[in-house]
Amino acid sequence: MASPLIGITGAGIGGLAAAIALRRLGFEVAVFEQAAQFARVGADINLTPNAVRALDGLGVGEALRETAAQPTYRISRMWDSGEVTSKLEMARAAEESYGAPQLTMHRADLMQALENALPAGVVHLGNKVSTVEQGRDSVGLAFADGTTHEVDVLIGADGIHSAVRTAMFGPEHPDFTGVVAYRAVVPAQRLAGVPNLDAFTKWWGPAPESQIVTFPLNRGRDIFIFATTPQDSWRHESWTTPGSVDELRAAYVDFHPEARALLEACDSVLKSALYVRDPLPVWSTGRVTLLGDACHPMMPFMAQGAGMAIEDAVVLSRHLSGVDLSTQASVSQALQRYEQSRRERTARVQIGSRGNNWLKAGGNADWVYAYDAWQVPLA
Repeated sequence: MASPLIGITGAGIGGLAAAIALRRLGFEVAVFEQAAQFARVGADINLTPNAVRALDGLGVGEALRETAAQPTYRISRMWDSGEVTSKLEMARAAEESYGAPQLTMHRADLMQALENALPAGVVHLGNKVSTVEQGRDSVGLAFADGTTHEVDVLIGADGIHSAVRTAMFGPEHPDFTGVVAYRAVVPAQRLAGVPNLDAFTKWWGPAPESQIVTFPLNRGRDIFIFATTPQDSWRHESWTTPGSVDELRAAYVDFHPEARALLEACDSVLKSALYVRDPLPVWSTGRVTLLGDACHPMMPFMAQGAGMAIEDAVVLSRHLSGVDLSTQASVSQALQRYEQSRRERTARVQIGSRGNNWLKAGGNADWVYAYDAWQVPLA
């Protein structure tokens, strides 16, 4: 008789974190990823202490610290005057307060660390889900290439356009915010004279839709730049679509000279429209549940999208620990409890990320940063 198998769709941050956590508990895991190969996609990742502490528990924290930067402060500045409206100490102070630092790095470095924590054969590339059929004793997956697979539990970690979520609840209808975002990475040496390059700095614009965020990558050798501005004419949601550097600079022509200097150093940029989605009222049915962006996609303004997915992975693994996967009732109850443990927190962050006013003039970061996915009481 074959060992019970947990299937995960999506080999992104949340999917790989879940695979690591579940394998550490002794479960057999298969991750199905639609891409034909791994690639260095995406520019940055900002891991706040809550996410780093969860990753430390997965055994990948040491590898991440080898390439990551550790921002010294989280600084808020006004777009026109440059006035500092809040300054939260991070780095060693964050480690002392929350048990882990903030780490900022290339997304590919995080993905590499997660991939290295899994043995060969766990991730199956080139498997794009076309249908999901749930029975009492298993879940059937059919892929675009005509192959099929059966698993005992299915975790949909396949992102904002989740095929598993669509199979469970039908098509989604996200709302365009009227805001576009730009991303760029610039060598720090191009920015001589710009202060606070070793910090996470947010330039607050004249309206909530307008901002520039910067932080160090690659132990400070690179600087990541993220900017948002209103633009109703662009509706394409993708983090791999090239944008116009001239358009980027023109949108912030009235910003403080130090903010404009950041944009002047850019020689290429990626552009995406930002869409908002309401919190899902239900994540789980029977033997199937969702994780990360598949169930609570975030606006980027609190930098918690990856963090919430990693937390989900840890808490889900804790709920499945010791569960008999052959029993429908046991699996269903465990997935329902996982959802109950996570839904309130993720909804609060999801809604809070829309407003783009968190920590603008100080405030309490503890409710986000102090969360410990390994120790929080379970539902």
